[in-house]
Amino acid sequence: MPQPPAATPPRPPAIAERVERRDRHWLRYLADLQEHAAQPQPLATEGTLLRVTGLVLEAAGVRVPVGSVCEVLSPGQRPVLAEVVGFSGDRAYLMPTGDLHGLSSGARVLPREAPKVPPRFGTDRHPWRRREDRGLHLPMGEGLLGRVVDSQGHPIDRQGPLADVQPEPMARRAINAMDRAPVRQALDTGVRAINALLTVGRGQRIGLFAGTGVGKSVLLGMMARYTAADVIVVGLIGERGREVKEFIEDILGPEGRQRSVVVAAPADAPPLVRLQGASYATAIAEHFRDKGRHVLLLMDSLTRYAMAQREIALAIGEPPATKGYPPSVFAKLPQLVERSGNGLHGVGSITAFYTVLSEGDDPQDPIADAARGILDGHIVLSRELAESGHYPAIDVEKSVSRVMGAVVPHDQVLAARRLRQWLARLNKARDLIQLGAYAPGSDAELDTALRQQPQIEALLQQDMHDRAALDASRAQLRAVTGL
Repeated sequence: MPQPPAATPPRPPAIAERVERRDRHWLRYLADLQEHAAQPQPLATEGTLLRVTGLVLEAAGVRVPVGSVCEVLSPGQRPVLAEVVGFSGDRAYLMPTGDLHGLSSGARVLPREAPKVPPRFGTDRHPWRRREDRGLHLPMGEGLLGRVVDSQGHPIDRQGPLADVQPEPMARRAINAMDRAPVRQALDTGVRAINALLTVGRGQRIGLFAGTGVGKSVLLGMMARYTAADVIVVGLIGERGREVKEFIEDILGPEGRQRSVVVAAPADAPPLVRLQGASYATAIAEHFRDKGRHVLLLMDSLTRYAMAQREIALAIGEPPATKGYPPSVFAKLPQLVERSGNGLHGVGSITAFYTVLSEGDDPQDPIADAARGILDGHIVLSRELAESGHYPAIDVEKSVSRVMGAVVPHDQVLAARRLRQWLARLNKARDLIQLGAYAPGSDAELDTALRQQPQIEALLQQDMHDRAALDASRAQLRAVTGL
């Protein structure tokens, strides 16, 4: 009679665990393949250029989302990159990022595909990018440190191609306000007047309000060299091309450049390029913040960013509202500013300084007024102080840091308040004092301010090559006020 088969001996626990882990991997692999195959793959579309009006390209047959990047191809000409900024019916409106010379009617408009990433199925996440992700992808990574790039991520410092970078999408999801850590830690900027009277917190967004020629670039350079930060990202948006090299070589210097990334979009660049420059600088800061770094973001200037958005909005037909600025400008400003700040649950931070140009030194300029409402404080530079040789020309009375009370001891708040009171008394009685009409003894508080005036000026003035530490600035403030 045939013998029954012998029972299979049980597997050792280690082998059984490996087999079970392998089976789980293959099941996940098959599920990923099934999900990938079920995703609709849109057909490639191609449009035709119909009209060029000013800075706006009008094309038919292009059906891609707003923000997608396209190439406009004319026979015998180099491709022109353009971004979809709006549409009306079956017509798409695009804004170019380069020169329009050579474009002709009937040129082909091809949506650019996202960079291809090899899929790795069976993992815990899906690393492939869908073909409909046609938005802008620019280089990110450690290789940007010490480099100067344009709004497209191309190096312009003649130091060779970028290394150790990878393309990442510019569109990022906003952080929930409840997931951000509050601003609780003081940040040393190296500027005595700011450290003592307008203390900045790590993760704060503050505006630098100034007219032209009052020393805002020098002040930005001082903060770039002396601020306690891991990475510095500088966005030179809409400024004169001559200032780019001067800022890097003379103001930033070798010390500041080693840990800095500079994104330059000068004034002669198309408006879309200036917008992308500000977004790219912010995205770089977000990249390093998500890595746990403390980032200092210097944006010069927020007004040029608003002007670029105004040019685009007016070109596509949006009606002007406040002093020629369309409503979309005032919607774009908070979208850009709110991307900075502390990271998720206190991991990493972006402390941002945005310069705001007051046209004609008008504090009621619409962009300046809007910026004051969305920032965590403002530092005002006075033309009168600059003309008198007072540098940095910070008008302490008109400046405020909204987080100072949460990041400094109470005695420093009292000392700063007392010094502000003395400055107010001195400015109010300035004409009487200069005319010799003030009699000492009439106002005891004013007499004290007059005696302390040399020490006050020594506290508020500082050479651009001198660094004032946070603790030393506090000690000098207490010595001046006696608190």
